[in-house]
Amino acid sequence: MNKIVFLDRDGVINIDKNYLYKIEEFEFIDGTFESLKYLQELGYKLVIVTNQSGIGRGYYSYEDYNILTNWMISEFKKNNIDILSVFCCPHIPVDNCNCRKPNIGMIEQAKKIIDIDFKNSWLVGDKTSDIQLAINVDIPNTIQVLSGEKVDIKKSKAKYIIESIKNIKDIIKS
Repeated sequence: MNKIVFLDRDGVINIDKNYLYKIEEFEFIDGTFESLKYLQELGYKLVIVTNQSGIGRGYYSYEDYNILTNWMISEFKKNNIDILSVFCCPHIPVDNCNCRKPNIGMIEQAKKIIDIDFKNSWLVGDKTSDIQLAINVDIPNTIQVLSGEKVDIKKSKAKYIIESIKNIKDIIKS
């Protein structure tokens, strides 16, 4: 069974820019590469789960999203980081799909191809919907980063709250 760190993309891995799909606008958050290497050294597999409603809204195409995602994965590979898989929800909220966080569809997709040790896995996100996804699939270890969506930390359901992914070493130790 694999210990997984599920990562949101926008606001966790990269600076959140509304409906980001252009490579030239993508900026990794400081400390992302070091933090993900650290997690790999601890034996975690890395999986990205991301809502991308810009596709459903017609702001960019699935092809645009795939171009950016492939580029992002290649940047990780250049830094010796292996992203096991990326799952995306292309729907808008009113579609009432099963994959848009906090719904569990992306994790259900992951379960079909990855043997996941949920008890020892983590979810790292910046939004309430990220943390609620973890709760909905019984991932007990949650981290909410403050580098994305503005959060009322008193209302957060996350087990831990950190400023940025670069602080992940303070929380995940093994």
